[in-house]
Amino acid sequence: MRRHLTAALAAAFITVASAGCGTPAGTDGDLADDWRPMAQAKQFSPQAGECHVIPEPTAYLSSYAPVDCAKTHLVETFHVGTFTGALAARSAPPTVESAAMRAIFTDCDTRAKDFVGGEWRSARLSVQVAPTSPAGWAGGSRWYRCDIFELDEVDGANGDTDRAIHRAGTLRNAVGGRSPLTYGCMNEDEWGRLRPAGCTTAHQYEYVGIWTAPDRSYQDAVRDEAAIHPACRTLVARYAKVPNDANLRYRTGTAYRLPSPNLWARGDRGVRCYFWSGGETVKRSIANGGPAVLPIR
Repeated sequence: MRRHLTAALAAAFITVASAGCGTPAGTDGDLADDWRPMAQAKQFSPQAGECHVIPEPTAYLSSYAPVDCAKTHLVETFHVGTFTGALAARSAPPTVESAAMRAIFTDCDTRAKDFVGGEWRSARLSVQVAPTSPAGWAGGSRWYRCDIFELDEVDGANGDTDRAIHRAGTLRNAVGGRSPLTYGCMNEDEWGRLRPAGCTTAHQYEYVGIWTAPDRSYQDAVRDEAAIHPACRTLVARYAKVPNDANLRYRTGTAYRLPSPNLWARGDRGVRCYFWSGGETVKRSIANGGPAVLPIR
């Protein structure tokens, strides 16, 4: 009797279990086609309009911590581009000071002018390219950041460093109108550094523009004063509206500042040119002044 009851219960269990394995209403019994497809994996990429407190020109995901540009920061990303062609096919990202990066720097240079509303070198500003890290490159990333930042008032004017300083606020259109960042009239301090001065106060120097130097070594550029001074005199003539002729050297002296060695290695060939009074002080801008302001001496 006990064995008969157990068999009956077993039969009932099998019947119930079998009923539970039936195909529910509204399904086709194929589990595989009912899963939602997984989202495609996305590569990390920074965004234009972000600001950063870490100024290094290589972008590591581990140090990626963008901040609001209205808050204190060191660099501002104004464009994110993509490596293409032979550069993208490399096994590792090009280093920021390699010849391979100069075309990328040129792209950032051009875009920086649009971003700030004029020639960024006419202000205490600098531009750098920040490629993805080697690990990111190995994972398939091919982006680079174009960053811009403010230079120190002293070192930036002297052209011997490209160190970023803390600031708050975007640099968008920073050069479009006259601003405290743009170079103007200056005096040389006891250490040979150019410091800002009011153009209606006694001064000896005035920024007149940028000359683009040939693509050569930094050491060769440093030695080539004979080419740089005539190029800067041409800029003085254009700025002051005086004839660019054989008498120009008797109207004006010139001074210049090369980009820092680091910036030169990254592709910057913009030489800042200045009018120099020759030692006398002047109390007005030479801009558009003509021969009355720069007579033959």
